[in-house]
Amino acid sequence: MGEKPTIALISPSDSAKMCVAESLFNLFAADVKTLDMVKLSANWMAPAGQPGEGKALYEAVQAIGLELCPELGISIPVGKDSMSMKMSWDKKEVVAPMSLVITAFAGVHDTSKTWTPVLQRKEDTVLAYVDLAAKVSKSLGGSALAQVYNQVGNAAPGVHDAKLLKGFLNALIQLHGESTVLAYHDVSDGGLIVTLLEMAFAGRSGLTIDIKSKEDPLTALFNEELGAVFQIKKSDYSKFVSVLASHGVSEDFVSVVGTPVFDLKQEIKVSVNGEEVLGNTRAKLQQTWSLTSYNIQKLRDNPQAAEQEFQAIADNHDPGLTYKLAFDPTDDLAISTLTTRPKVAILREQGVNGQQEMAWCFKQAGFDSIDVHMSDIISGKVSLDEFVGLAACGGFSYGDVLGAGNGWAKSVLYNDRARSEFSKFFQTRKDTFAFGACNGCQFLSKIKSLIPGTENWPSFERNRSEQYEARVCTLEIVDENTDTPLIFLDGMRGSRIPIAVAHGEGRVEFHGDNVQKQFIDDGLVAARYVDNYGIPTEKYPFNPNGSPEGITGIRTPNGRVLAMMPHPERVARLESNSYYPEEAEQWGGYGPWIRLFRNARKWVAENETK
Repeated sequence: MGEKPTIALISPSDSAKMCVAESLFNLFAADVKTLDMVKLSANWMAPAGQPGEGKALYEAVQAIGLELCPELGISIPVGKDSMSMKMSWDKKEVVAPMSLVITAFAGVHDTSKTWTPVLQRKEDTVLAYVDLAAKVSKSLGGSALAQVYNQVGNAAPGVHDAKLLKGFLNALIQLHGESTVLAYHDVSDGGLIVTLLEMAFAGRSGLTIDIKSKEDPLTALFNEELGAVFQIKKSDYSKFVSVLASHGVSEDFVSVVGTPVFDLKQEIKVSVNGEEVLGNTRAKLQQTWSLTSYNIQKLRDNPQAAEQEFQAIADNHDPGLTYKLAFDPTDDLAISTLTTRPKVAILREQGVNGQQEMAWCFKQAGFDSIDVHMSDIISGKVSLDEFVGLAACGGFSYGDVLGAGNGWAKSVLYNDRARSEFSKFFQTRKDTFAFGACNGCQFLSKIKSLIPGTENWPSFERNRSEQYEARVCTLEIVDENTDTPLIFLDGMRGSRIPIAVAHGEGRVEFHGDNVQKQFIDDGLVAARYVDNYGIPTEKYPFNPNGSPEGITGIRTPNGRVLAMMPHPERVARLESNSYYPEEAEQWGGYGPWIRLFRNARKWVAENETK
């Protein structure tokens, strides 16, 4: 994405060009195949008819439609416009300035080679700054710093040399193939100092920065001219510079501005031309950076959750996301030798949206995934007799208008045909299994009257944070001395694995303390949220919904039914994980959660031989 509305107040043409450039800087963090494959979508917004706004729009369209994009060799085949950006009421009129939002898209070679701003904990690395405006006089116009002081400015940053920009983008394509870059962040919002700090925040590191500049410190640190920061090994610096130079970006545009520091102090020291202008800790600066969001969060959401998240920023010992596996992710449990593909009903209802990922996971594990809508069962078109398993998918059945999973459950409980189908599946047959994720988990908990052994199952209520939570958390597969089978989680006990979370109503609620105690004593907890130290927690954001004792996965005594609020199906493909360790490259393209689905296939195979 690229957007620079503030610059449009100074120069509509520069704003449009910078929108295109920003979108390309963001896009080329991925392993884009070629520049000429890139396509843009332009969303134009302007108050048509207002004095001067037609002229501004014309200048902006000309700047990218007739100048920059043709020079780069890319096109804008799609877009939209909103030409009524004006509001009048009570004799007052508010006019929005001309603005543009660019969306860039292209095919990529390898998604695993996408660069992120997270500083890598590698020895002997440096931070290289590629400044595409190194030979021009820089401006603070339209910058975040100017906005802090309620100013706009008279001169704006811009694309000063389209040929240089094109060469830089082509160099990024080659650098992806060289495996030289460890981290990357473009200098687009906030300037060089904000870019460096954001990389430190993401990597939980300190910094030692010394910037050489012909500009005054404020301009050097906060101008938002085109540029990017790269983390590379010292030994790769000459190769890095050579690749850039081969595409027309000479060493004059490249400089080493500092190094990341990985220690417990996490101190950040910034100097400009040898004079220190900033000295503080990562924790203090990140809390300052987060302060506005924190104060809004305290008013809008649960203030206790806001406080817990804010205080977690200051923990220098936090190891971050980690994997602790009690099994070998490459072990396919011999399912590749099986010759049959049992049918699994990939069950969904109106509003459910997670069926594709769920179907993929079961297919990878040796099942035949069949799309089954609740209307198929209610009408009698499909019978659950055809299936050995069912998977209730995530999403928002009936928009969660009746509460999480309630509408979906009612379509079973109050329909004779559907109720009979599910009763037989859970109660009469002994060869079946069921898995529910997120909304599917809520659905199963609402029809627990049809599932043997679920009398003490909890319900899933509104998150304590008072917000819909979409994030990555860590689950621990409960490791307790119990003889009850896990089936889905066989061999995974004690593992701690990051997982995707996306729900607004996932807080476990038991109807009585004795019920919760009995549930735990019966060994029906399958998984808990843990913090980054591996300790079961109720603290936000490690436990995103406030469930007691971190409980988020529940099961039946016979292990045939598993329900969990997080989404293992969304991260069973390795590249779907936002983080994984280097050794994961040997996992054959799968994340650890594929084991859950393989376990189900193994159990079916074992049942077939009995």
